[in-house]
Amino acid sequence: MKDSIYLPNANGANDVAVKHFDDAIRAFNIYRGDPVALVDQAIEAAPDFAMAHILKAYLFGLATEPEATSEAKSILKSAKRFATTEHEKSHVVALEALVSNNWTEAAVKLDRHNIEYPHDILGLQAGHLMDFYRANARNMRDRLARVLPNWSEDQPDYAIVLGMYSFGLEEAGNYARAEAIGREAADREPLDCWAHHAVAHVLEMQGRAEDGIEWMASREPHWSGDDNFFKVHNWWHNALYHLEVGKPDTVLQLYDTRIRKDESQVALDLVDASALLWRLHMEGCDVGDRWVEVAQSWDAHADGCLYPFNDWHAAMSYLGAGRVDEVDRILDQYRSGDKTGGETTRWARTTGIPLITGFRAFWAGNYDEAVDILHPARYVANSFGGSHAQRDIIDWTLTEAAVRSGKKGAAEALAAERLSVKPHSPINKSFLKRATNSAKGIVAAV
Repeated sequence: MKDSIYLPNANGANDVAVKHFDDAIRAFNIYRGDPVALVDQAIEAAPDFAMAHILKAYLFGLATEPEATSEAKSILKSAKRFATTEHEKSHVVALEALVSNNWTEAAVKLDRHNIEYPHDILGLQAGHLMDFYRANARNMRDRLARVLPNWSEDQPDYAIVLGMYSFGLEEAGNYARAEAIGREAADREPLDCWAHHAVAHVLEMQGRAEDGIEWMASREPHWSGDDNFFKVHNWWHNALYHLEVGKPDTVLQLYDTRIRKDESQVALDLVDASALLWRLHMEGCDVGDRWVEVAQSWDAHADGCLYPFNDWHAAMSYLGAGRVDEVDRILDQYRSGDKTGGETTRWARTTGIPLITGFRAFWAGNYDEAVDILHPARYVANSFGGSHAQRDIIDWTLTEAAVRSGKKGAAEALAAERLSVKPHSPINKSFLKRATNSAKGIVAAV
């Protein structure tokens, strides 16, 4: 049997299964194509192929969607049955923690796995995504830093490892190095949209909107294809740049023709839609009935049990669509949830409740209350979910609430805080101008 590009031992496989498995890993690495269909072909060719079942369990377990997580639990049963090597068993114990909603436990188990098997690209990427979903910026960087000395330029997927490292460096605040390595990774592997996305984050965090628009346009053919899983998120980044430079009409056009063109039901895409509509609303843009479609799409995911980061974004859409009862349902689930549940249950209580409550207060026009809730909440928001760019919506909403509340001192202080990070941002300059002139009763963005 021929060797797999990605496996030290293709236990239970045959040549056909190995080919399909390698293709599935490649699709997962670059977020392009259908890795699930490919790994299903590997399993069909070799039903006892342990790593194929393990890969499929990761694909579903990392989706942060209730039905997918349920499917991952079922797949894991097969993976456990066929796993016989220490390498396979190491993956299984990480997956057991993941499907139990214990993301940190799973990530730490993969820390140890990655140290033992530094060339296991599946383990590295799964661990990297776990770090992302639990907002652990340090380990997004350090997971890759620990293994990079074991890699060389001539090894397959070296560019993929660099792309992940770039994103970890960006989230850890090392923007210059992140950009350099991200651009190198994108040059080495033009189809790696994660490396492209890492550079996009650098430009967003530094307030380089014009550079961001140019970066997205220069590489659009590489990240915008119909088979690219990350295309919506990259269009979201493109929209943020255009919002920053004061082109809300372009943002709405991107929303309609790119971000929600196909009305994707993927949770990651719904997060982007909700967050963009919320930003547009704060900027005083009329988004019409766009909230309704997104809110309906969230109904299949926002269960108040699995992943609070998603529930919080669903709550934004429910508020926009006038479905406040659904927001209260999520909050009630958080308050009554099993106190002995997994890690995500704790995230819901400590972070989910204040964020959703604060956004609910903002939407209702209770700006004083929103400021009081969101100001302390933002300091614990890094306990779950997403990137700094995604979580910036918390500080954006807080600052807008302070301006609208007429709390001149708080508004000026928060505007100054934002300007210290992005001194050339038109939006942040507008915050300071409005804060300086704020008075009780001002509720609209101007």
